[in-house]
Amino acid sequence: MPGDDAAAGGLPIKMLHDRLLVSLRKEDGDRRSSGGILIPATAQVAKRLVWGEARAVGANVRQVKVGDQVLFSPEDQHEVEVHGEDLIILRERDVHAVAAERIEESTGLYL
Repeated sequence: MPGDDAAAGGLPIKMLHDRLLVSLRKEDGDRRSSGGILIPATAQVAKRLVWGEARAVGANVRQVKVGDQVLFSPEDQHEVEVHGEDLIILRERDVHAVAAERIEESTGLYL
């Protein structure tokens, strides 16, 4: 899904306003504890944030670019299926952090 467009049923999709279309990272599915016990992705863990990849962004999104890794709460998501792939729609304000090569190492604070 290049740029701001995805495809559903052959029609282009453009994310609007401050919305992000995000795919979950594979490793954020089922996990194993340090003792080897399988923890299913559906298990409730106290407010665990998850990482995903931004696949498309709306015109008003300022801090996230397509391809960035974003950290968000699973409680803030709306799921949608596009070409058999489960994706998530978020508002930019629901993203807690962005990881991308273009981000410089700093504290993020302005002095």
